[in-house]
Amino acid sequence: MHTLAMPGTTRYTPPPTTVRGRFAPSPTGPLHFGSLVAAVGSYLSARAQGGEWLVRMEDLDPPREVKGAADDILRTLEAYGFEWQGAVMYQSRRRDAYEAALASLQRNGALYPCGCTRKEIADSSIAGTEGLVYPGTCRGGLAPGRSARALRVRSDNAVIDFEDRAQGRQHALLEREIGDFVARRADGFYAYQLAVVVDDAEQGVTEIVRGADLLASTACQIYLQQLLGLPTPGYLHLPAAVNDQGEKLSKQTFATPLARARPVVLLRQALDFLGQGPLPDAGESSLAGFWALAMAAWDEKRIPRIRTRRSNG
Repeated sequence: MHTLAMPGTTRYTPPPTTVRGRFAPSPTGPLHFGSLVAAVGSYLSARAQGGEWLVRMEDLDPPREVKGAADDILRTLEAYGFEWQGAVMYQSRRRDAYEAALASLQRNGALYPCGCTRKEIADSSIAGTEGLVYPGTCRGGLAPGRSARALRVRSDNAVIDFEDRAQGRQHALLEREIGDFVARRADGFYAYQLAVVVDDAEQGVTEIVRGADLLASTACQIYLQQLLGLPTPGYLHLPAAVNDQGEKLSKQTFATPLARARPVVLLRQALDFLGQGPLPDAGESSLAGFWALAMAAWDEKRIPRIRTRRSNG
């Protein structure tokens, strides 16, 4: 059973040795087909292994958030038959945990203040796998008269290797491909990379199943796990759903919100997108029937080993 809780309520702590997946949307708008693919993949992966599935609301970017979107997301998940364990975790109530992580990084010498503006970074950087590669301008200290804007993590020539269950072996030269990345932004908000690492560890997440658009972020997250002495979960990056122009489905690309009136139709499309269909027609009429058949049919070896896939959803 799942529990809907207001921000700040006691989080759910699963028992040890259990496979735990999670779905962590940002409340910047309603769920769309790309969101559904990630939710279906993470849900079936965990549940097919007899594990648990958690929901976390990544509400750390107030300027981009839409009022009421968090509740709308949870209502949509309910309408599609998803069942999660425990209370929903809200990142907006996790300031103390993120500050503790920053303090730990600071003590270890892994963090430094950066006074560079976006324009200065753009003028002096080269393109990498996660956008512009920060050239390390402030690594040796702030220039006279400059004040700290962001906090950055030293990449220190780190080499990150990991096996992705869908995308295969991954190798990242952190300093060359990403650079010293942000842990706390210039506007004072905590960076996604920091928050997701802290929360996955605290919730006992053992596998992260999400879209391949986040594959490049994984090296930063594993590096932070190493710096903070946290466990590294398994990773499975699904093909990201894109439109006819090759753009990732999102609010910015005007992705169609999920309709609650026909959940089984769209669930079957998401399953087909992940290479798991077609299911027998016997599961067409009910959510319970769909999920029972989908659980029995789930085979991650059938997931397409590609980064993106055009969506018909």
